[in-house]
Amino acid sequence: MKYEAVIGIEMHAELNTKTKIFCGCKTDYGAQVNTQCCPICIGLPGTLPTLNKKVVEYAVRMGLACGCTINRETKHDRKNYFYPDLPKAYQISQYDIPLCENGEISFYVGEDKKTVRIRRIHIEEDAGKLLHDNRFSGTLVDFNRCGIPLIEIVSQPDMHSPEEARAYLEALKAVLECLGICNCRMQEGNIRCDVNVSIRPAGSDQLGNRVEMKNVNTFSGAVRGIEYEIKRQIEVVEAGGHIEQETRRWDDDRGESLSMRSKEDAQDYRYFPEPDLVPIRLDEAYVQSIRESLPELPLSKYERYWKENGLTPYEASMLSTDKDKAAFFEACLEKDASLAKQICNWILGDIAKLQNERSCTVASLVIDPAALCELIVLTQKGTLSSTSAKTVFDEMLSTGKAPGVIVEEKGLAQVNDEQALLGIVEEVLAANAGPVQDYYGGKTNVLGFLVGQCMKRSKGKGNPQLFNKLLAQKLNG
Repeated sequence: MKYEAVIGIEMHAELNTKTKIFCGCKTDYGAQVNTQCCPICIGLPGTLPTLNKKVVEYAVRMGLACGCTINRETKHDRKNYFYPDLPKAYQISQYDIPLCENGEISFYVGEDKKTVRIRRIHIEEDAGKLLHDNRFSGTLVDFNRCGIPLIEIVSQPDMHSPEEARAYLEALKAVLECLGICNCRMQEGNIRCDVNVSIRPAGSDQLGNRVEMKNVNTFSGAVRGIEYEIKRQIEVVEAGGHIEQETRRWDDDRGESLSMRSKEDAQDYRYFPEPDLVPIRLDEAYVQSIRESLPELPLSKYERYWKENGLTPYEASMLSTDKDKAAFFEACLEKDASLAKQICNWILGDIAKLQNERSCTVASLVIDPAALCELIVLTQKGTLSSTSAKTVFDEMLSTGKAPGVIVEEKGLAQVNDEQALLGIVEEVLAANAGPVQDYYGGKTNVLGFLVGQCMKRSKGKGNPQLFNKLLAQKLNG
């Protein structure tokens, strides 16, 4: 390639605290417009903010999970700009001394491990939201979102492809969910990101002028936006043009980025220390207590599932990045770790399908890990066919009974008696002369059809492997 892309990402994650960052207003999503705000939220003169302690704790948790240095003394700063959804005409954020800095996060792109440096993680308040709707004229300003606590996670420009950028975003999301500090529902705006893209000649270590795309609210949109912006910048350069440092808006419906304004620098925001809030001072004992409370992180789970439990990289990724599925998988491993592969197949297969149908979590299905392991063992021993196992699983969910009890009550035990199955095989061969002739004509794939007919006649109780063996013996003998 003649050019290399250089990508950095600023992710904004809403913290799932019960109240806002500087007041006691609720943070419930979907509330009626302007019902979750107060004089502090809407910036009335004379009001004073009070820092939510939980916001600091959550930010420190994320910082420690990313290996950041936690600054023991930091402060708030005013970021000054005018926009209709920012009632104070400034945002309380952090500028020169962020709460967390100089960390990193590692993840896999395929089977290649990649590490991206984290420049800083700081806390700040969210702005309001402008609503445009054909039900009313003009624009409605909703201040419910004002003061929702955010952490901004700023990467170094260490990514060089859309695939790396997406893997990085997925890795951050998995950590946020694992720590329990963000709901990560992108459809509710819990995660938004600004994407910085530049290009440079392949092999160069100089950074080109970067273009920032604001408020990209889906990971797939980020990928499409990066692909578009790389292509656009290359076309500009090859046509003899110059890349301007600017802010653009990604329009996912149109599949293009649109210029908004020239890119601001820090001085444009006239940062200065927030006079209404005291500095944040953290002692070592506080930071250490948070460090000790951290759970096992998704990357560690991924590598353990892949290298120790024998899952494929895809399977390990699907489980380790889903907090709910990972918790259930771990509970099953505690019962019988030797069944890891089969447990994974059930979680990513029938259980995931059921989740999609019911729009629910694994936990809400109330599946007993010991019962699932028992069901797997019954199938491995040949007591149950794969078809009957699904029947038993459905009955487990509806009644809560143990698999062995269900098999006994419903007479679902698999028939492994060759003599009994041989009679069914002979009946099927006699009733399917056409497929039998096809088999002799070289169409050996009809054997699967004949096995299916045998299973049908046995009402799902026959051992399909034995049916396959007996059919082959009869046809070839």
